[in-house]
Amino acid sequence: MPDYSAFTTALAKGHGPTEAFDALCELTRDVVGVKLFTVMTHDSRTGMAGRIYSNMPDAYPVSGTKPANETDWSRQVIKEKRTFVANTIEDIANVFYDHELIKSLGCESVINVPIIVAGEVKGTINCLHEAGFYTPERVQAAEALKLPGAVCLLLNELDAKGAE
Repeated sequence: MPDYSAFTTALAKGHGPTEAFDALCELTRDVVGVKLFTVMTHDSRTGMAGRIYSNMPDAYPVSGTKPANETDWSRQVIKEKRTFVANTIEDIANVFYDHELIKSLGCESVINVPIIVAGEVKGTINCLHEAGFYTPERVQAAEALKLPGAVCLLLNELDAKGAE
């Protein structure tokens, strides 16, 4: 069972979504291990996706939104609500155009964990590490990130609405 105490403490401080995402990144390091950690949103109404958190903002900055493409990845993660796993840079290259940047950061494996709220994928937790890192045991452990991920996305939505 993961230790959620640091995550819940960060939420209780009420500083906002950035601190909650920082705590989610640390929880992810503890639960499954991660070098590059990002969180993306997905809006099924508009078909738009956006990066809202990155632990490597120089390489993967928080950005605006972009149209989500219909791919095998989106079928599996968005439509079927299943975690995507690739444990080689070749498998990553089949799905992500930025595979050379990923490799340059020392990452050759990825898991993309769908964050589901009210039956809809609201975003993904994206974890990258060295080749072969995401074993079946680590992928199973990543299931424990879904609830904290949902809390972070909902907090981010509340923060955005408050800013309107």
